[in-house]
Amino acid sequence: MNLGVARSSAMALSAAKNARILQFGLPLNGVGAIYSAGNHILNNCLYSSDVKFIKTVDPAQLKRGRGGRSSFSGNVCTIFGATGFMGRYVANRFGKTGTQLVIPYRGDYYDARHLKLVGDLGQVVFCHYHLCDEEVIAKAMKYSNIVVNLVSRDWPTKNFTLHQVHVEGAARLARIAKKVGVERFIHVSALNSDRNHEGTIISGGSPFLAAKGEGEKAVLAEFPEAIIIRPSDVYGSEDRFLRYYAHLWRSDARSLSVPKAGRGIFKQPVYVGDVAQGIVNAALKDLGAEGQIYQAVGPRRYELRELVEWFLRVLRRGPGLETCTTIRDIKFYPMPFIKAKMNEFLPSFPINFQTKEKLERETVTDIVSPKLPTLEDLGVIPIKMEERIEWELRPYRAFESYEEEIGDFPIPHPPKYIEA
Repeated sequence: MNLGVARSSAMALSAAKNARILQFGLPLNGVGAIYSAGNHILNNCLYSSDVKFIKTVDPAQLKRGRGGRSSFSGNVCTIFGATGFMGRYVANRFGKTGTQLVIPYRGDYYDARHLKLVGDLGQVVFCHYHLCDEEVIAKAMKYSNIVVNLVSRDWPTKNFTLHQVHVEGAARLARIAKKVGVERFIHVSALNSDRNHEGTIISGGSPFLAAKGEGEKAVLAEFPEAIIIRPSDVYGSEDRFLRYYAHLWRSDARSLSVPKAGRGIFKQPVYVGDVAQGIVNAALKDLGAEGQIYQAVGPRRYELRELVEWFLRVLRRGPGLETCTTIRDIKFYPMPFIKAKMNEFLPSFPINFQTKEKLERETVTDIVSPKLPTLEDLGVIPIKMEERIEWELRPYRAFESYEEEIGDFPIPHPPKYIEA
């Protein structure tokens, strides 16, 4: 036998014996201690491919890494409605924490594949589901300790009514989550859903808000520890608030009609990233949030007319420009009603999401209850709208392709507001 090979074998055998001695707590001295200690460290180093015996089925026992998208925090979260506007923000924030995600989706897989990027390889798992299929829903929740319900619909379709989505569907998710042993269930509702509305455009008020209010009660009946999030109008990239007013379908012949010309109606819009962070904090932090209802609103309160005029100034459609758009009372300029009625005959989604129900919600003033907690109680400091508006509305500005110079367009001044 080669002398070098024999020497290497002897050293390996000695290190193995020393490691065994170290394992049973026997004293070691000199070089043997060094070999055994090093061998012990190597043998006890944890890799993702190692077999690890756990004492409980708590996913926290499986933590790996130092944090971030390439680690595993021990939390597994199922997000229903992740393919929507708010869903991508919520999934992204969870992915940053190393949370493993289960993304149930309807329809085509290509509508959900962009969510692969929110986590490292293997951290995001997709499954096809139907809101009425309890077996598939239970399968999607089976290994999760957190479930977030973002499923929503602004208008009824041939497949689902508002009641089926916001009440029956939400209650079904909450009931199954309770049955399979989910620790935290977070349900996203809507601000102003806790009160009755007389209705300005639709008799009896907004069906959307009414369904959201019933859905809250149904969820709490099935899962009393559920956390309810009530966001106001949410803005951000690809939203249905800023884009709704910026879209040319919403205006008509240099005029934009809003209820009561926007006077006496107050809104408190919130940035979608703040809502998403609030959901993540409620899910991952021990804040005593179980069974609580949180109001997700922005830090400032604006009159609707001030908001819309500000949007028009940023869009270069304000006073003094050839694209000037005038705000009018929808009562005397009912073109939005006609467009909303036309949208009802479309086979797919309404243009600019403009429906009579959407117009009705424009008339509702945001009321924030001082008795209920807000995003600040979840450790989130809401961003001011003034800090985001230029970025969010930039793609919809007039003369966007024009290579402007300083002074070509007036600087849009911010709106008046009431500090919340």
